Amino acid sequence: MGNSIAVNLRSAGMNAMQVAAPRPWPSNTRFKTELSRKQAFDAQAFLNSEGSGRKIAKFRIKETVFAQGDPAKNVMYIQEGCVKLTVINENGNEAVVGVLGPGDFLGVKCIASLSSRRSTATAITPTTVLTIEKNEMIRLLHDEHEISNRLIASMLARSIREEDALMNQLLDCAEKRLMSTLLLLASFGPPDHPQDVLSKVSQEILAGMVGTTRSRVNFFMNKFRKLGFIEYGGKLRGPQINKSLLSVALKD
Repeated sequence: MGNSIAVNLRSAGMNAMQVAAPRPWPSNTRFKTELSRKQAFDAQAFLNSEGSGRKIAKFRIKETVFAQGDPAKNVMYIQEGCVKLTVINENGNEAVVGVLGPGDFLGVKCIASLSSRRSTATAITPTTVLTIEKNEMIRLLHDEHEISNRLIASMLARSIREEDALMNQLLDCAEKRLMSTLLLLASFGPPDHPQDVLSKVSQEILAGMVGTTRSRVNFFMNKFRKLGFIEYGGKLRGPQINKSLLSVALKD
């Protein structure tokens, strides 16, 4: 007979069981710890600070934020202040096509591969914006739902304002358009921290936004003050809007 090998069956059986036995799943304690350490994305804190792919810029009154025809390379978030959007045609005629305030996004059309700015953005009050590079903004829209929700809400609100402004321009007189413009500017910022935009907007700027002359704006402002629709003094330096103006503006 050939050589034989003595096998310890009990030992061999135990080794086989150890090999065949499934390994226990790793404990998920470590993963839970890592998740708890990861802070939830704070959109407001992000939009209020500088960092990778974004920086804060400040603009004085009448300073150009970007000009019509400039390369569209970034998106801007208005932290404070107010910006008007104007368009100039081939004949040199200028028209105000929008007014944006705190919480609004500016220049978002670059996300849709628009290569140049379609309008000129000008600060009508001291304005602070957060400039976000195009690629960084696209990444945020994919990865951070809070940012995408903010952008969608801002664009919808802007669309509604522009639609209202178009209807006012087509259907209303200059006096009622001025009412709507004053109400819009007074609405920027939370109620407990008003932006005081009206104190920094000249009657010349109001005339351009309304589509009338400065003398007409001055006439209407004096009329509104006498009727009690607006008043001067108090906590804000500029005119303060009373609720009575809103009720009149909403009448047909």
